Amino acid sequence: SSSLTEVTVFIKRLRRMTDLSNMAKTMRIVLSNTSKVTVLMSDLNAVIDQGFLDLPGNLFQKKYRNPDELQNSTEIKCLNDLLYLLASSTDIRDLLNCVSSNLQAFVIQPSRNKEEFRTRAADFQLRWNFLLSAVSKAMTLNYADSFG
Repeated sequence: SSSLTEVTVFIKRLRRMTDLSNMAKTMRIVLSNTSKVTVLMSDLNAVIDQGFLDLPGNLFQKKYRNPDELQNSTEIKCLNDLLYLLASSTDIRDLLNCVSSNLQAFVIQPSRNKEEFRTRAADFQLRWNFLLSAVSKAMTLNYADSFG
């Protein structure tokens, strides 16, 4: 019962986040246009694959200097899952369900108790937000066509 309460609080916190709300509003416009989705996917892949995340002051990249470790990162896996799904579906509900499934797999299920869940949830939320900020920064600084 207490685990369920913690899970519910964590999910509600994520849903309340302004970044997620703003992303969903913006993405509805983008997702309705196939050519915009194609450009967005191309830009996101370039940011990840070509190392544009390795910008001065980007602590995420410094922590994972080894490319194998970066590819094993939970946040990168979640982002890659979203990109993979984006190739076949532009329904925002499908994309949010993907995020929900990843939270279940990487945060909720592996947690053995309430304290571990709190730690995992806070850690994931911090690193996920940091990754999305780094991606936005990289796309802005590299004049990505989809980011304007």
